[in-house]
Amino acid sequence: MRVLEVASEATPFAKTGGLADVAGALPEALCRLGCETTLVIPAYREALAKGLPIEPTDLAFEVPIGTRRPVARILKCRLPDARGEVFLVANDDYYDRPGLYGSPDDYPDNAERYIFFSRAALELAGRQATSFDIIHCHDWQTGLVPAYQKLLYKSWPAVANAKTVMTIHNMAYQGMFWQWDMLLTGIDWQHFNWEQMEFYGQLNLLKTGLVFADAITTVSPTYAREIQQSPGGCGLEGVLAARSELLTGIVNGIDTQAWDPGNDPHIPRAYSEHDVDLGKYAARVALAARLGRAAPDARPLVAFVGRLAEQKGVELVVELISRMAGSGRAHFVVLGTGNRWYEEALQRTAASFPGTVDVVIGFDEGLAHLVQAAADITLVPSRFEPCGLTQLYAFRYGSIPVVRATGGLVDTVVDTNPDTLARGVASGFTFDAIDPMALEHALGRALDAHADRELWTRLVRHVMRQDWSWEHSGRDYVRLFERTLSRP
Repeated sequence: MRVLEVASEATPFAKTGGLADVAGALPEALCRLGCETTLVIPAYREALAKGLPIEPTDLAFEVPIGTRRPVARILKCRLPDARGEVFLVANDDYYDRPGLYGSPDDYPDNAERYIFFSRAALELAGRQATSFDIIHCHDWQTGLVPAYQKLLYKSWPAVANAKTVMTIHNMAYQGMFWQWDMLLTGIDWQHFNWEQMEFYGQLNLLKTGLVFADAITTVSPTYAREIQQSPGGCGLEGVLAARSELLTGIVNGIDTQAWDPGNDPHIPRAYSEHDVDLGKYAARVALAARLGRAAPDARPLVAFVGRLAEQKGVELVVELISRMAGSGRAHFVVLGTGNRWYEEALQRTAASFPGTVDVVIGFDEGLAHLVQAAADITLVPSRFEPCGLTQLYAFRYGSIPVVRATGGLVDTVVDTNPDTLARGVASGFTFDAIDPMALEHALGRALDAHADRELWTRLVRHVMRQDWSWEHSGRDYVRLFERTLSRP
């Protein structure tokens, strides 16, 4: 099976979030399962500056964008030990910029940038010697690909008979632009209607992908149900409900080589489930030094690692720490960057409790690994969470997650109670209400469990044995691709 993966970001080339982790790891997992994969991403400045073995090819072509015909230059990269091909679509006017999408505000020409990328990806695919069976598209930036394949490239042999799969990583980001950007797509105006590409007078690229794709996936079964109703569908719940028979939830995997406490260059001592206490203590010592402390705190370490955004429930974390820091029950570490109000609120809280709360503003991949290795408990109190990777990383490093029961969090974390303990399936602590008291109660249960060393050891060993690798998730994708290909 030949699979074309089309994504706007992918590790190790360029990353702003979990989409890059998925797009970087899934193609190789599919290769290991017998597929032949090709990944296509934009040639961002960030990707070209990393020293990766990216080389030019002889392939360049014009891409119709409205009345203009900018040129796509195709670069190629073969990573060490990688089986799949990677192509990068280069155009300096579009991608030689400081950030991927613009920060703090979006680039005003993002519609044009990803119209160009989507069409260039199909132009590239159409020039391959061997046809593709599946074209797998990720998020709004590639939402035009299924429409182009059905409407403009249906006579190109290399792509005409392929089936398209659209994956939603986060319904909150839909790629909505003013209606006149429709002119840039080259697609006939008849398709700018409420059933296809139009959404309240705007061009909606995610909706376009959902309407034209042969199959739709999202990143957890619970999120697949949540987005078929308000507010989870963010206005597109009707579109998704109408295509529910084509919608599948598949939980993301994680890169078990990059996130491996037994072989992680970011932590001072490798460890496994059998010597986790020694490994965590060494990580705690190293973390204390990074934070400017002479020695690690003896109290349980509670960590939050992630974007400081409303979706992630950061206001609950701020309130929780303010309420619990004086109790003496735990030491808190927060690592992240994002909303300025959250950053300042967390810094004020840390200043109020200098011996109990540490806040690091910014993103540091190595420090993220070290915090997970050192932590006893990881907080993931998201308002909504399509899948979530933080809790899966926490499992890998023997840190027990406290999560809100939503989306992929409820699909991956089993609440600890007498029944789940008896059945040996407990893996964390969950709460329902978007309320700091609910989070505090769940964390209190986790701290009580931590005080029972036998119970805590059972929990830690169980979560470290779980398989959340991409091989597990990749098999679900292969089965989905096979079902999609079998449909007329």
